[in-house]
Order: sequence, then structure tokens, then C-alpha cells
Amino acid sequence: MFTFLLICTLTSLLPLGHASLPLVINTWPFKNATAAAWSALQSGGSVLDAVERGCARCEMEQCDGSVGYGGSPDESGETTLDALIMNGDTMEVGAVADLRRIKNAIGVARAVMEHTEHTLLVGESASVFAENMGFIAEDLTTNKSVNIFLEWLKGSCQPNYRKNVSPDPSKSCGPYRPKATWKQSKRARHANIHAHDTIGMIALDRDGHAAAGTSTNGLTHKVPGRVGDSPIVGAGAYVDSLAGGAAATGDGDVMMRFLPSYLAVELMRAGVDPSAACKSAISRIKRHYSEFFGAIICANTTGHYGAACNKVPGLTKFHFMVANSKTNTPVLKSVDCF
Repeated sequence: MFTFLLICTLTSLLPLGHASLPLVINTWPFKNATAAAWSALQSGGSVLDAVERGCARCEMEQCDGSVGYGGSPDESGETTLDALIMNGDTMEVGAVADLRRIKNAIGVARAVMEHTEHTLLVGESASVFAENMGFIAEDLTTNKSVNIFLEWLKGSCQPNYRKNVSPDPSKSCGPYRPKATWKQSKRARHANIHAHDTIGMIALDRDGHAAAGTSTNGLTHKVPGRVGDSPIVGAGAYVDSLAGGAAATGDGDVMMRFLPSYLAVELMRAGVDPSAACKSAISRIKRHYSEFFGAIICANTTGHYGAACNKVPGLTKFHFMVANSKTNTPVLKSVDCF
């Protein structure tokens, strides 16, 4: 009787997601990306292969317009890409930011990791590196991204991400100059659910190897040169095969200041279950920015997983995808935001 009660008690304490390896988990309902990563694992590919193929599928399919080419034009109408991939065994990282002309950003990030001793390459130099590595240069602009840009210009460049400048950025386009007298101000964040949909992915295999990655075209109407959290290790994603992995999505300008993915992994290392680790990482940001738009996924080395999100208009429930040996196919999961 005592044994039965003990088993029931322990079962009731299990975190979201039953332990099962291998595992693929990614942000948002990007099912085809999950399927591509899961197929890579099932066919004998490494966890790095899984993450690369999963994120690359989203880049190719332009997931929700916020991943890959032809989306999120900046103030000049250009689409640029950010991506990161991390090896949880060696702690090597490859990342690119403000990448131009190259559609396969996650592939370039892996090339940075495997063919240089650097971690992050940015801007035009990253694009030249990619071309030297054999990636094809292509135009990242599409009719859709051009139309988004033109409509934004017609609407007096609203929304934009300028402050303490002249002319008034809430009413007009630039060019902008600093105001003669500066004062601290806090403009409202533009919590657009379709402007932050980074794909973040974690993969674990049966042998304890883990990897994580991200890919995004950044924030719509961003200031040219802006880099968010996605390609920043510990912010957009982080993984350690001895603890687990985490990946974030949302308002990168805010989230990157708190390294939520690193925090979540360190909490899991200390024994915190993935759901609680995710929630703690979101809570840390929420204390300072109560209305920020964001979510995070977490998975530990046993295959338990979880997610958490900040509740704001447009984001009351966060959807994410999971595939493991129990499901053997991508399954849509969700968590209520708090």
C-alpha cells in the first residue's frame, strides 16, 4: 500500500511532458519543421542535423512570414536574417546576424561553427563568408515584403522603434536626428503576434546528445542593423547535454537583456523541472517589463519538456510542437500564459 501511494505521489509531481527520447521540440505550430527534424533523427542524423534541417524547413517555407526570406522588412525595405546553432556536447556555437542575400541562415550559422573558430559573424561580412562557403546569393525581397514596406511608408512609418528623436517618430518618417534635449522615455511596445515568430528548436537523442538552434528574419520595420535575441547565445537559445536546452521567441530587444535560455538551462541543471524553469525565466523578465511579448520552451536530458509565456493581448496561450518516441509524429501542444 505504501509503495502504491509513493508511486502515485511521484507521478503527480511529473512536469509537463512525459520523459521520452529522442525528442524534438520547437516554438510555434511549425509542424513541417518538427517533421523535418524528427525525420533527420529517425534516419540516423545527428541532433545538429535535426536542428539544422528543422530550422531550414521553416526558412524555406517562410514560416508565418517571420522566418526566412521575404518577410519583416526593415526601415529601408530590406529583409535580413539571424540564426544560431549550438552543440550541447562541445558547447560550440555558430551564429549569424544581419545576414543578407543568403536564404539558408541556419546553414551559414553551422558553417561558422564548423569552419571557423568564431561564434558570431554579422552583416555584409557574414554574407561574403557564406558565399565563400558555397552558399548561393539570392534576393531576399519578395512582392509581399515590398508591399509591407510600401504600406508602412504610406502610413507615416508607423509603427517604428525610434525614441528621443526629431521629427516626432510617432507621426512621421525620418531621417531622424537626436533631440536637442534628451529625457528618459518609455514608448509602448508593439506586441504584434506576427512580428516575433522566431523558430527555436531543441533536439535530444537516445544517447544524451543535445543541440539547439534558432532562425528569424527579425522584427518588422526594425532600424537597419538591429539584431535581436535569436543569434545571441544564452538569449535566443542555449543547450548543454548535461542539463538540457531552451529556446526563446518574442520581443528580442527586451528578452536578450535577461539571457532567458541560459537561465532556464541552469535551473534545470539544478534539478528544476522544465515547466518551472521556463516559468522562472519568463518571470525574471516580467518583473521589469510586465507587458513584454514572449515565450520560451525547455527540455531536460530525460526528455521532459515544458513551456511558458507572458500573458498580453494577442498572446494568452502559446502553441509549440513536440515529437518523441511516444508520439513518433509531430504533436501540437499549448500552455496558458500567465
